[in-house]
Amino acid sequence: MNKTPMTVAGAQKLREELQYLKAAERPRIIQAIAEARAHGDLSENAEYHAAREQQAFVEGRIKEIENKLATAEIIDVSLIEARGKVVFGATVEITNVETGESVVYRIVGEDEADIQASLISVRSPIARALINKEEGDVALVDAPGGRIEFEIISIRYE
Repeated sequence: MNKTPMTVAGAQKLREELQYLKAAERPRIIQAIAEARAHGDLSENAEYHAAREQQAFVEGRIKEIENKLATAEIIDVSLIEARGKVVFGATVEITNVETGESVVYRIVGEDEADIQASLISVRSPIARALINKEEGDVALVDAPGGRIEFEIISIRYE
């Protein structure tokens, strides 16, 4: 079975969500089902059917999170001997060579990626171009609009 890379923070976030679903959502839904059953005929009881749908969703999400955690290879970037290179979990400041625009990205696992939070998947074109590069290196990214050159300004391992 292939292990999926995940940062320590990403694994912690999933564990917190799992704990919430098991400790808060699951009991709330069980209570809602019990209350809906008390109203009588289940075949025409919209509250019952809605609660059962919620239950199916929550149980599916619990299984999904448990599977992700079971197949995760949790990587603590602070323990990696990166020697100044871009690695999984690193935070990288890059500048578009053509436009001069700078951005900061953290390279994370696929399930953690969130472009609004500047978290990019290790499998994204930008991350793949940056991996193993050093400060001052130029990374070439093949984008839909053409090739883009990014200069690596800084690398942090947090």
